[in-house]
Amino acid sequence: MKRLALVVLWFAASALAGPAPPPVVAREVAQLFTALEQSGCDFQRNGSWHTAAEASAHLRRKYDYLLKKGLVTSSERFIQLAASRSSLSGQPYHVRCGDAAPVESSTWFGRRLVEIRARAGALAH
Repeated sequence: MKRLALVVLWFAASALAGPAPPPVVAREVAQLFTALEQSGCDFQRNGSWHTAAEASAHLRRKYDYLLKKGLVTSSERFIQLAASRSSLSGQPYHVRCGDAAPVESSTWFGRRLVEIRARAGALAH
């Protein structure tokens, strides 16, 4: 009986989760998180600056929420929905690396995505 209850709970939980993104999208988003975490850059949201590690943790929570809703259909969609602006205030996020001027996070993540895809293309040849 307990086994049946566990199976029913598992299926119920699975039904609540949205469809998983395509494997290439999951891989690219994971690489975007790694790029942020290893960047040493600061991340601004709602007027406050945060470390890359703090930003990554925040964006992972947003990503997990979007995954449950089945809304991450591409890496660009992840950037648009999770990594570009505050869901609460609508203010854009910014990334500041070293002494460089801050850039909107959508631009920063877009550039990293181009680099990730270029490396993947080079490895495929």
